[in-house]
Amino acid sequence: MSTYFPSGKDLAGSRKWYVVDAAGQTVGHLASEIASILTGKRNPRWTPFLDMGDYVVVINARQAVFTGSKAEQKVYRHHTRYPGGLREVSVIEMFQKHPERVIEQAVRGMLPKNKLGKAMARKLKVYAAAEHRHVAQR
Repeated sequence: MSTYFPSGKDLAGSRKWYVVDAAGQTVGHLASEIASILTGKRNPRWTPFLDMGDYVVVINARQAVFTGSKAEQKVYRHHTRYPGGLREVSVIEMFQKHPERVIEQAVRGMLPKNKLGKAMARKLKVYAAAEHRHVAQR
C-alpha cells in the first residue's frame, strides 16, 4: 500500500465557497470554526503541507459579540518600529472603526505562521454588513 497524496494542480478548481453569518456569534468560537474550514481540516483529503481549505465569506461582522470581560480588557498592540512606537487600540475602538479586522485577526492568529498560513488567510473575505461582492460564488 502507498500513501495517497492529492495533486496540487486541481486544488483551485475544487474549492467551495462558504458564507458565514457572524450575527450574534462569539468572535473566538466563530474564528476557530472559520480557521478549520480555511485549513481544510474538514476535508477528508486533508494533507498537512498543502492548502486544502475552502473560501469563507463572513457577513454581518459588526454584529459579532464578545463574552466575559474581553470587551473591556482586550487590547490590540503593534509597534511602528520607531522608538516609543508601541500603539495600543482597545477592542471596542477597533470594533467600531473596523469590525472586519477584529475577525480577520482572530482567524489569522489560529492559522499557521508561515507561507501556507498566509495563503489560507487570503481566502478569507470579511464584510461588516450583509452585502458582499461574492454573490456569484454559491
